[in-house]
Amino acid sequence: MSENLLINITPQETRVALIFQGAVQELHIERTLSRGLVGNIYLGKVVRVLPGMQSAFIDIGLERAAFLHIADIWDARPPEGNSSTPLTPIEKLLFDGQAITVQVIKDPIGTKGARLSTQISIAGRMLVYLPQDSHIGISQKIENEQEREALRSKVQSLQQPDEKGGFIVRTMAEDASNEDLKADVDYLRRTWSTITQLAKTQPPTTLLHQDLNLAQRVLRDFVNEETDSIQVDSRENYLMLQEFAVRYMPSVIPKLQHYTGERPLFDLYGVEEEIERALGRRVDLKSGGYLIIDQTEAMTTIDVNTGSFVAGRNFDDTIFKTNLEAAHAIARQLRLRNLGGIIILDIIDMENEEHKTAVLTELNKALSRDRTKLSVSGFSALGLVEVTRKRTRESLAHILCETCPACSGKGQVKTARTICYEILRELLREAKQFNPREFRIMASQIVVDMFLEEESQHLTMLGDFIGKPISLQVENMFHQEQYDIILM
Repeated sequence: MSENLLINITPQETRVALIFQGAVQELHIERTLSRGLVGNIYLGKVVRVLPGMQSAFIDIGLERAAFLHIADIWDARPPEGNSSTPLTPIEKLLFDGQAITVQVIKDPIGTKGARLSTQISIAGRMLVYLPQDSHIGISQKIENEQEREALRSKVQSLQQPDEKGGFIVRTMAEDASNEDLKADVDYLRRTWSTITQLAKTQPPTTLLHQDLNLAQRVLRDFVNEETDSIQVDSRENYLMLQEFAVRYMPSVIPKLQHYTGERPLFDLYGVEEEIERALGRRVDLKSGGYLIIDQTEAMTTIDVNTGSFVAGRNFDDTIFKTNLEAAHAIARQLRLRNLGGIIILDIIDMENEEHKTAVLTELNKALSRDRTKLSVSGFSALGLVEVTRKRTRESLAHILCETCPACSGKGQVKTARTICYEILRELLREAKQFNPREFRIMASQIVVDMFLEEESQHLTMLGDFIGKPISLQVENMFHQEQYDIILM
């Protein structure tokens, strides 16, 4: 089955959509003003060591200090083969004001600063270079043991006896020639040499190495034998990607296409509509069932409902078929929305153990296409399934949306009647403290209308009680919960 990659580029942002089986499976957005930091290498400065938390805050030139935990400090680890030895305490490794080379492993998310590691890794097309490690690892996706050993031997043969550093062999290297691997090794070593030289000469908080931009990462990380085409709607960037491909991955060149159609590329494939749907709570299933997705600070919950689906032979059959369809929809939504952290799935309750096993199998199968590391637990005592998905970048909603100023993230606002009663109570408090000539209520149109119609009797009764006239004024800029009481 072929997949297509669409790259939409404007001066302010780059957007990538992966189309598989005629549907959008993944969305990636990178904005010029807020480009992702994962993979960037900085010369940081230790601003505070916290022995009690075995962590430190590092200034890398961002608005918030980044976070470094003892588990992510390479020098804290015990010697190889000594796994029982405890980690070296952080206060013995770091001190305030110290310059330290670090790499971002998680972007700043919400109120949290970036997460750092001192174990550096530099990604190439076929290999990931680990300058501090001597280990040669093989991608888990390469399952054949003979192929794994052959690749390990190939990479080992390319290393000189006096050269330090290890490598992780990526899936792309499965059919690579010795020349391709050698070119990747040389490029990665040159990159690390440049980084180390800069670290010796530049002041702290300097960016030493920046990962490729999104369009280049697509060529490096996303393209595989299933990729049918890579369409780019910007001629300038098409030529840039072509040059990049000629240098690093010639096999990709035939797949690169410059899209010149009249309709916008994302409109042609229905991606814009898919983005709008991916920002909503409800996801409709073809059968008539639906998902409700709620994203919170701590976790994401996904609730499966049968809705209007009644096609099964009996109720159990209906539930089973809905859950099977939901498994595929959930896997797609996790990728599409880039949901990470703890994800709780409220699958519709099933009595049949075979049905439960089949749904879990289908869910794992659907999730196997995910590029991001995740794990799935079985059904809990409450019938819930827990999924953990590694979170390295902001979700789609956090990139494209902000907290609603009207509800402050609650997802609901007080009714106009509730606001009317709040105003009446506030008027009574004000009347006891002050003695103005008149009270004027400034509120939204819907609240004023409520006072003029259904709540007019209560407003009149309060005016008689406090012995002061009360006037109303519509403030079009106010949202439903906003109001002000002016003393005239």
